[in-house]
Amino acid sequence: MHRSSTRTPTLPLTLLLAGALLATAGCAKEDDAPDTSAPAKPRTIKTVSGCGKGSWTDPADLAPDRTPARCDADAPAPQPLKKERSLTIATGTLSAEYVAPLQMAVEKGEFKKEGLNVHLKVLPTPEALPLLAKGDIAAQWAAPEAAVMNGINGGFDIKWTAGNFSPDPKSKSGLWVRLKDNESATHVPMAGRRLGTMIGKGSVISYPMNKALKKHGGGLDKIQFQQLGSADVLTALQNGGVDSAWLLDPVWRKVDGDQRFAFLGGQPQGEPLGGLLFGPTLLKEDPDAGVALLRAYIRTVNTYFRGDYKKDPEFVTDLAKLLKTDESVLKSTPSLRMDWEIRSGTTDRLQDAYAAAGVSKGDKVPEEKAVNRALYEEAVGHK
Repeated sequence: MHRSSTRTPTLPLTLLLAGALLATAGCAKEDDAPDTSAPAKPRTIKTVSGCGKGSWTDPADLAPDRTPARCDADAPAPQPLKKERSLTIATGTLSAEYVAPLQMAVEKGEFKKEGLNVHLKVLPTPEALPLLAKGDIAAQWAAPEAAVMNGINGGFDIKWTAGNFSPDPKSKSGLWVRLKDNESATHVPMAGRRLGTMIGKGSVISYPMNKALKKHGGGLDKIQFQQLGSADVLTALQNGGVDSAWLLDPVWRKVDGDQRFAFLGGQPQGEPLGGLLFGPTLLKEDPDAGVALLRAYIRTVNTYFRGDYKKDPEFVTDLAKLLKTDESVLKSTPSLRMDWEIRSGTTDRLQDAYAAAGVSKGDKVPEEKAVNRALYEEAVGHK
């Protein structure tokens, strides 16, 4: 066993909300699910072996160089459920590196150790959300995008329950611009320029994108968006079809070092912008299964994705096969900083960006209505 060293436009939600909420009302519970009509009893938090002081960090700590929470390898240990559960987790892709912990947990049997039979199903966020809200799927590997926040405002019982990753300081995945004559990377007037992206305004990337644009006199309300396919974003930037573009791993490598282009900023370091979303099944009907799922996910991160996991050639080979990608492509970008925790205020900052982009509906959703840290804290024994 390996040990390493110590984003679619949102659809209108009106019909989806109505149908999903009606379906939720008639959704039958599993035979062994607890009675949710009674007030929920406080859950007992026990000390977890192998998960000491470093298994939790202050959510208010936004330092870019913050060390992500970690337990020992193989911790927290499995606590098999008395009865096996079959759970479906929706994800937008199975080929991206940030999905690797889920796939590795399936591959290495970490979910099985908890008594969970987990199926990963590829579904875009707009399709998965109503299914999550009515309990047809248990969880979603996504992000608190505008569609999610609008859905919560409309009555969806959905919460962000675990983070995914933040970028390595050496990563330049993010906003790139084609420089005009006499321009330098220190200040590029972005107002009025065209930005090519395959990610819609309702994506969490709106937050770091808005932040980078404002440093250069722009902002989501001051640029022109041009939606492009994943294969067209780089080409449009290189041939002048767009003035700027949001380039993902490993595409930015194609322009890195080229003096005609400048990197303006990417996802904030130390602040995950996505991860696991739970619906009523794991939040209320069967929180034991929710904790078990998070325990397996956290154990996978602690065991296989510690530090610079790409320094292990054997693991990179296994990871490339799992993601169905070339090893050279995987090695061309730095390791992600896998991180199951959620920072304070992230959903507020995301919603500010959605408002600037004109894609939010209704009042801002307060953090306590959008985020649940209690289940991953229970998984690592944090009181």
